[in-house]
Amino acid sequence: MSLQEFSALLLLATAMSFSPGPNTTLSTALAANHGLRRSLRFVVAVPVGWTLLLILCALGVGALVTSVPALRWGIKAVGIGYLLWLAWKLSASQQLAQARPSQLQVGFVQGVLLQFVNIKAWLLALTIVAGWVAGQVDFTARMLVVLPVMAFYALSSNLLYACIGAVLRQWLARGQRLLWFNRGMAVLLIATAIWMLRA
Repeated sequence: MSLQEFSALLLLATAMSFSPGPNTTLSTALAANHGLRRSLRFVVAVPVGWTLLLILCALGVGALVTSVPALRWGIKAVGIGYLLWLAWKLSASQQLAQARPSQLQVGFVQGVLLQFVNIKAWLLALTIVAGWVAGQVDFTARMLVVLPVMAFYALSSNLLYACIGAVLRQWLARGQRLLWFNRGMAVLLIATAIWMLRA
């Protein structure tokens, strides 16, 4: 992979990883509601799920998804439904969680699985495979460059958003601030679901 290709990969990774989406919104909300330590399960799950998705796309599953409209719409429908459910749960949370199972809880397994119904993750994986990996003679060498770079960006962006949520935690504990914050995060999830519907 040339320096120019690698630089383009870093630019794409930065723009896509640090822009708001389902993962970063949930990382922020989980840390704000549960604290940084409890949100780390989800933060770590994102790069694990993302790496698995990227590998599957590179092995041809991505081409299958794009060529079978019913499969693509099925993934979209599950992803949109899950985001709307999370938004509903989040919008009702108005107290900082200690150990209350009724509040928003997204753990490691859910974080990994979310990547497979996250249309933004699919679009990024398909773009990377098409632009940097597919049809290249040095397929394995390129995957060995792309995978750690993208996993690093997935981890660092979600950790940054979780840290922001954790910093806001004490401020949000006063009055109705957390309720309005959670409703704002829910609106972002709904907006993402609407974007997924149109993508």
